[in-house]
Amino acid sequence: MERSIASIETGIDLRGLRALVAVADFGSFRAAAGELGYTQSAISHQVAELERALGASLFDRPGGRAQVSLTRAGEAAYLHARRAFGELHALDASVQATLRGERTIVRVGVFQTAAAELLPAALRVLREEWPGVEVVLSETDDDPRLIEWLASGRLDLALTINQQPDDRVELIRLYEDPWVILTRRDSELAAAPSRASFEILDGADVVAWTSRWEIQGQLEAAWRRRGIKPHVVYRTDDNLALQRLVAAGLGHACVGRLAAERAVDPSLTWLAPPDVLTPRTVALCHPRRRDLADAARALSRALRAQFGR
Repeated sequence: MERSIASIETGIDLRGLRALVAVADFGSFRAAAGELGYTQSAISHQVAELERALGASLFDRPGGRAQVSLTRAGEAAYLHARRAFGELHALDASVQATLRGERTIVRVGVFQTAAAELLPAALRVLREEWPGVEVVLSETDDDPRLIEWLASGRLDLALTINQQPDDRVELIRLYEDPWVILTRRDSELAAAPSRASFEILDGADVVAWTSRWEIQGQLEAAWRRRGIKPHVVYRTDDNLALQRLVAAGLGHACVGRLAAERAVDPSLTWLAPPDVLTPRTVALCHPRRRDLADAARALSRALRAQFGR
């Protein structure tokens, strides 16, 4: 029988969710009762009420002294209960900070495309949960101090491309952003077959990123391995400037697909060769040995949700 949203909302209370988490964590109703200060029968009743509200059995109860274990439905309920308590703690922290007149600050290291294309949607979600939060974005493209800044607390989070593993940070892969060719719609390259290779850049005028960026070095090394010799006519460290130079017909460019898809000038188009020059993995970085503030954790959740992570 299908249940209404209202019946679920009125049938589930925090005591049942707390009992679910405690029984799962301690392995028995008796231990959960001791932890929460209830009788064992009260804990059993709270779990039973939750099971009735959800229409599912949450625990396998072998009897005797054997530990109880979560059913598959119970595992799903347990994860959501944990998240619900996390949200409640975030709610309390946000309200208390507001009452104290404190302003919560989240500091995020970014690359340009991340700041322009990835963060706005996540920041809207964050603003709904933390209306008084201040987010400071710092451009950290290829800055060797990034890991140290995360570990020391100068940054709370960072969005990176091809970040190398380091035991001081946790890398959460968000998506692959492969190299594509940005060009004008009326260019000779745009008229090439839809699955043209990167070899079409051989001998072509190219607008490139600054040579101090490691990822540009990786790209040019890939060109050399393939015998591709573009003629670099301009270099820049500004995404908008690069797109404007291509739109002006001064050269083509290799950029990530996300930047190409959101190109600022209608005269621009992009080609996606089937071959991979070099990987471009966008990852979210957390400090591994430092607890995140609730607002930073909320922003992390919003970013990961965009990519189903």
